[in-house]
Amino acid sequence: MDAQATIKQTVTSNDVVLYMKGSPQFPQCGFSSLATQILNACNAQYVTVDVLQDQAVREGIKQYANWPTIPQLYVKGEFIGGSDIMRAMYESGELQTLLADIKSVEIKSAEIK
Repeated sequence: MDAQATIKQTVTSNDVVLYMKGSPQFPQCGFSSLATQILNACNAQYVTVDVLQDQAVREGIKQYANWPTIPQLYVKGEFIGGSDIMRAMYESGELQTLLADIKSVEIKSAEIK
C-alpha cells in the first residue's frame, strides 16, 4: 500500500488522528508537543502517527491535506489543521465541542450494542 492509501485508511478508520514528530510521551518538536498537550487537555482519545519513522508518510501527509507543516490533526477523516489552529480552536472552545461530539457519539453507540 502506498503512503497516500495508508494515510487515507488511517484518517478514515480512526475518529481522531494526529500526525506528529515523535510520540505523545516524547514529542520531537515544540509544535507536536503543543498539539498533544491540547488534545490531552480536552481528554481526547486519539491515534498518533510518528512521521519521523517513515519518510514516505512524512512527505505524503503534506500532500494529502495540501498543508506543508506537521503536526496535522484529523477528526472524523476531516483535516482540522496544525498546532496554531488547534490552539485557536481550543481557546475559543470549538475544539472541545468538536471532540465532545465524538465522545457522545461513541457513548451512544456503545449503549445501543
